[in-house]
Amino acid sequence: MPSLFDLTGKAAIVTGSSRGIGRAIAERLAEHGARVVISSRKLEPCQEVAAAINARHGAGRASACSANISSREALQALADHANQAFGRIDVLVCNAASNPYYGPLGGISDDEFRKILDNNIISNHWLINMCVPQMIERREGSVIIVSSIGGLRGSPIIGAYNVSKAADFQLARNYAVELGPHNVRVNCIAPGLVRTDFARALWQNPETLERATRTSPLRRIGEPDEIAGAAVFLASKASSFTTGHTIICDGGVLV
Repeated sequence: MPSLFDLTGKAAIVTGSSRGIGRAIAERLAEHGARVVISSRKLEPCQEVAAAINARHGAGRASACSANISSREALQALADHANQAFGRIDVLVCNAASNPYYGPLGGISDDEFRKILDNNIISNHWLINMCVPQMIERREGSVIIVSSIGGLRGSPIIGAYNVSKAADFQLARNYAVELGPHNVRVNCIAPGLVRTDFARALWQNPETLERATRTSPLRRIGEPDEIAGAAVFLASKASSFTTGHTIICDGGVLV
């Protein structure tokens, strides 16, 4: 019987995929048969990841494209690159995000707040609209937004980031409603604290790490690859009746 998780013939874009959660997602999508575009701000790290995937799964399985999510033009070039490299886009994983500020909301500058909202919400909106028209035409596709459990709780140090991640939940819900009649699904993944460079300021702080793990049922933080399985599920036929929802991968923190 064919696997529910088989992605053979599918093409995916994964933003922020030169490292961390994005890289783990891209590697697992490729492992399940997808062709993937590796993207982040710098081209060389993307090329390294793409080369590793091609070495493991065969030439042509991954392609590299640098793109700054703050630039609409760069994101359009990313979508164009995927179409040129693979002829289609079946799966979009909006993983890249920014968080230039740690501290209370009362201390954040307008520019810092705008950067967080623009990069974590507006850029997803842009890229979704660049990729979904062909999904609508084929009446098949999956959009995955990597949000955070921060969008479900308050924080004295990453409040602005949490605001943006809460908005991503609603972005997915609203696009699920709009795109559902065309059989295009939109969902979120909400990781807890994961051992990535992006979250280093949190897990390298002994007090923050202790607080994050003290009441967690698994008593530890996550690893990037532990988030990737949720993306494979949401990209594949296994989730064909799932849209507008969020898969929480947090080691049980919220319970």
